[in-house]
Formats: sequence, C-alpha cells, structure tokens
Amino acid sequence: MSMDRREFISAAAALGATALWATRSSAASRLSWREDRSLYPQGVASGDPDEQSVILWTRRPFAEKTRADLNVEISLDPGFKKVVATARVPVLAESDWTCRALVGGLKPATVYWYRFTDETGAGSRVGRTITAPLAKDPRPVRFSFVSCQSVNEGAQNAFRRMIWEDERAPADRKLGFVLHLGDFIYEVVEYPDEVPHRYSRTVYDLGRIPDARKVANFHVPTNLAGYRHVYRAHIDDPDIQDARAYFPFVCIGDNHEFSWQGWQSFIKYGGKVEPAQPLRVAANQAWWEYIPSRVRKASGAGLDRFGPPTVAKAPIETFDDHGFGTEPNNRVAVGSMTAYRALRYGRHVDLILTDFHSYKAADPTDRPEAAALDSGEYPVLPQEWMEIVDGGKDYAGGKPPASIALGDKSIPNFRKDEPAYTVLGREQKAWLKDRLTRSTATWKIWGATNGTLDMRTDPQNLPAGLIKAPWPGKDFGTFGSGDFSGAFAERAEIYDTVRDHKVTGFVTVSGDRHSFWAGYAAPALPPAGFAPVGLSFITGSISAPGLGEAAEFFKDSPVLPLYVRKTTAAAPEHTINLTIKRGVRSALEYAASGDITKARAVTNPDVAPHLEFVDMAGHGYAVVSAGPDAIDTEFVCIVRPITRATTPDGGPLRYRVSHHAKRWAAGERPTLEQRVMEGDPKLSI
Repeated sequence: MSMDRREFISAAAALGATALWATRSSAASRLSWREDRSLYPQGVASGDPDEQSVILWTRRPFAEKTRADLNVEISLDPGFKKVVATARVPVLAESDWTCRALVGGLKPATVYWYRFTDETGAGSRVGRTITAPLAKDPRPVRFSFVSCQSVNEGAQNAFRRMIWEDERAPADRKLGFVLHLGDFIYEVVEYPDEVPHRYSRTVYDLGRIPDARKVANFHVPTNLAGYRHVYRAHIDDPDIQDARAYFPFVCIGDNHEFSWQGWQSFIKYGGKVEPAQPLRVAANQAWWEYIPSRVRKASGAGLDRFGPPTVAKAPIETFDDHGFGTEPNNRVAVGSMTAYRALRYGRHVDLILTDFHSYKAADPTDRPEAAALDSGEYPVLPQEWMEIVDGGKDYAGGKPPASIALGDKSIPNFRKDEPAYTVLGREQKAWLKDRLTRSTATWKIWGATNGTLDMRTDPQNLPAGLIKAPWPGKDFGTFGSGDFSGAFAERAEIYDTVRDHKVTGFVTVSGDRHSFWAGYAAPALPPAGFAPVGLSFITGSISAPGLGEAAEFFKDSPVLPLYVRKTTAAAPEHTINLTIKRGVRSALEYAASGDITKARAVTNPDVAPHLEFVDMAGHGYAVVSAGPDAIDTEFVCIVRPITRATTPDGGPLRYRVSHHAKRWAAGERPTLEQRVMEGDPKLSI
C-alpha cells in the first residue's frame, strides 16, 4: 500500500534520511551543474528501493567546515531535462561527510537518474537507480547476488562484467538490483611493504589504517576512523564505484564488516576472546554511513547522523538461554543498529535478509573441551560429533549422550546441559519464521549471508593406510562449523517450519564461502534421510581467494589429491569439488587418472544428494530470474581476478551455468535442471 507525503516524511526521519517527494510533472534542471568527481571521491550510490522510493547517497568532504548543503536532483532522463524532485540536503563532518536522501513519490519499476551539486555548481557523477515493482506486478524479477570483495588482494572485474552485460541486455533481462550478501569490506588489511604477495596475488595498497592494531600479517581498525578508512579504500575501487552508481544495492553485512572472527560485541585474535563494545558501535556506524539502506538505528529520528550510543568496554560473562551476552553495554552496542529486514519486489519475490553475526552465540566447537575432537590427521570431523555439540541438551529429542565417542575412547559431552547453538538469536529467528510463513510472494528468498549447504565427504571410504589412524566416526565427516551449515539444529528448525506450514517457493541465497554451490535445502542428509523443502545457492566471491586457490599452495601430503590435482602440462585442477560432491573415491580416481568419466563412475550417491554444483575456486556473481512458474539461478564465473581487466567486459569467463526449477506444490520436492551455457566446469557438475 502506498503512503502519502506526510507518512513518507515521517518514515524518512525514522530512517535518518532527508526526504524528497517527487512530483508527477517534470521540468528541466535549473541548476548550474558541472561534474567534478575529485570533490566526490567515493561517487554516488542508491539502496533499498521500494515501489515508490529509494535512498540516494554521496560523500562530499569540505576542508574548513563542519556542515554544508548539497542540492540533489532525481530525473527521468540522464540529461536532467525531466527532473521530478530536487531539494537541499545537509552533509556533516560528523558523518564523515556522507549524505543520504530518501526520495519518495516515484513511479514503480522505473529507471531514474540522480546527481548532487554543491553551492559552487560542482557536481557529483550521475547515478542511475531503479524502483521496485508494485506488489501486484506479475512480471518476473531479475537481480544479481554477490559477496566478498577484497580490494586488498584482487580486482573487482565481476562488477565490470555485470555492468557490461546489463547495458546490452534487452529490457526484460536487465537487473533490478544487486543483492550484496556481505564482506563489502575486509577489515583485515595487509600492507604491501610487509606482505607484497599472498598465494599468487599482488597485495594492493589501501593506505594506513589510523590507530590500527597489528594481528599477525594484518592490520585491523580499533575505532570509527579506522573503519571509515577501510570503507573509503574499498569504494575508491573504480569497478565498485561504477557498480554502485549504475545499480541500486541491497546490502546486509557478514563478518568482515565488524571483525573476522567476531560475534555480538566480541572480537577474537590469536585465540583470545575480548569484549569490544565500542568497536561494535563504530563498525555499525561506519556501515550505516557508507551503505545506503533502510536499516534501523537506535538513535531514532535524525536526518543526517548515526547518533552512536556511549558504551564501555566491559567483561561479558553471563548469557541468556540463546547465548546472548546480558552485559548492558553488549546489548546497547549490538542494538545500535538492526540490519535484518525484508523487501518486496512485485508479486513474485519477498527478499528476507538476516544478520548472522550480531546475535549468534559463541561457537561451541571453539571451546577448549572441543579440542579433543580433532586429531588433526583427517581433513574433516565426524558429523555426529558436530551434531552432538551443536544440539546441546536438545540433541536426539532432548536425550543427548553423556559422552562423545572418539573411536575406542570418549570424552564427556560438555554440551549436554546447555541450549542448542543459535546463529539467529531469539527475536530474529521468530521474525524470520513469521515472515516466511506469512509471505504471499511466489518465491520467499532468504538472504542467509553465509552458506547453508552441507560441506562434507566420506572419509570412511579412504583406502586403508592412506591415513595411519582409523577413521573415528560412524560415517560422514564435515569440513567444519564456520557457517550456517554447522548450525544443524537451528537450520533444521527453520526448514521444518517451511515444511510444516506448507511454504512453497523457499530459496536461500548466500555468499561468504568464496565458491559457487547449487542444491537443495534439506533438514537432514543420509543416513538420517533426505527430504528437501527448497533450493539453496551460494555465489562465488567477487575477488577474495577461496579454498580451491589456497589448496594449490598446500604442502604435499597423502590427502593432497583430495584437494588439488597438479600436472606439468596443465593448470591445477580442484579435486576438492569431487571430494565434496562425489566422495573421496571420485577425487582420488581423478587425481590419479585425469579421467572424469571414471571419477564420476565411483561416485558415492549418499555423500551429497543435496548438491548439483560445487566450485571451490569460483569468482563472479549469480543472477536470479524469478517468475510466476519458475526460478532460474545463473552462475557467471570469471577468470581469477588477480589484476584489473583491461577490456570493457571485465575479461573472459570460465563458465556460465544455469540452474532452473519449476514452481513446486506444498509437499512436493523441488527439482533443479542444470544447463552449461559456456565453458566446461567438469569437476563441478
């Protein structure tokens, strides 16, 4: 339902944005504008469009002021002959000279152009944005989803390719928005004079972080100035800046927007956990300043500033039954910004975004007691161990074992009297379930920032003697619990909700793994059963290196063929894809023979019935097309982005693969149909 002008201005104030209301008539711009990008060094951006409004953003520093005003215009044409809204908006030193304006009264599903101009007539570059379709609009929705852009260690050629293809696409194949699923920045920064190379990559100079803390080879922010520096350094990248000017972005943060191994208001460096409430507030504020969005901030109505709460760094020692630290400063710091939210795009897409790091409990596998579970000899851990530790007192229907068997030994089950592990937290999980079960959209697309698909294999099938110690598990082994795939109980709880409420069109889209995955959302895998309730996709990173690339630099060992095949005549081949999708016998066969037909012939069908595609060395982006009868997710994989492409198309592709599913009825299993459109991803399919 559309709101009137008064309601819109009130909503804008609550978001902390200057409100503009478009008129139904248009006229040529009356401003004297000349582009001067040097005065707007981070360009322009737009975010979180709905059917009648969008947030516009720029940054315009001033040397000898604490406040200035800019004119913002929005037009139906790039020449600004059809301007529909204009206003003066404040820009403050207090907000690092970032500026937000919420423009309402716009037409749905419409392309607009916008620009900012200072009092001298010096203007920003021109930006392009697109409003969302009406909730009743029957046309398909098309968008891309991305994650993990490391400007420090790579080039953002995927954005160049995305723009190039969109400029040439017919109207019904153009993207409506870019969904960014986190790691927009990497707060861990290498300095090239200290670390000139990592893997085969050049480390690029992002400047010195003010007041940085040194952690191993990295430097990390310790305050707001540090985070602001890192955001500016990332947005200074020309391809990121061009993408933000060309597409509206919908963003949700992952871990690197705060701290690599952090959660709630905790940071963890070198195995030591520390409270960091002021740092959490600083990270939230910098995100709010540099990412135009409709997130909620605790400081309430305010047109141009974040309004950070004052918090103290204090020990966090007590926790509620969902693992959230009850220390008052922790609650205030995390609550300074609430990022989870939902956006509706036409009749067919409800986009539901969750925050996986602000409310999560401490990972129980990081506990000292858990060290006994990992001998270090196998690349995976027995899945049943991980499920026992994850489930706590709720494991096996509330009957957890008193001990965890380690082959012929055992350790006490240190989790048997504790609640199940949560990533979502109490309030966010209740909100997610409610949104999923009430949605009327054809496709309920959950932006679950890090991977939901199990990453496991079958070490029970390794040849005798390859590893000296016998496999201590019952059957399958998992590569770890670093993402949502390790929250076995909570993931099953969400999927059971989807099944029990007969929710159809359920899809998860994720990032973080630096790899492409396509498959099925299922609460359990063999031997526990397999009954998918939806589809799941993970996009490769924009530029950050992944496990496949890292494996090329592993030392030789008996298990190296499970990760990579190296021959003198060819580039390394990532057998890790076969290990995960087809099992260890398949990977070892391919490593020995190089014959994909033989490798596929020894597939273990129970290791990964949930997977249709895995590429642990994939970079690029994914494109979703969601219509009334089907959904299609296309992986666009570029060559490894070590240097910036010299061609307008962003450089060559490795492959393009489509995964298509027809709409299924409640109680039916979804089915993916795969089509290789370009390239030969033979170890991934």
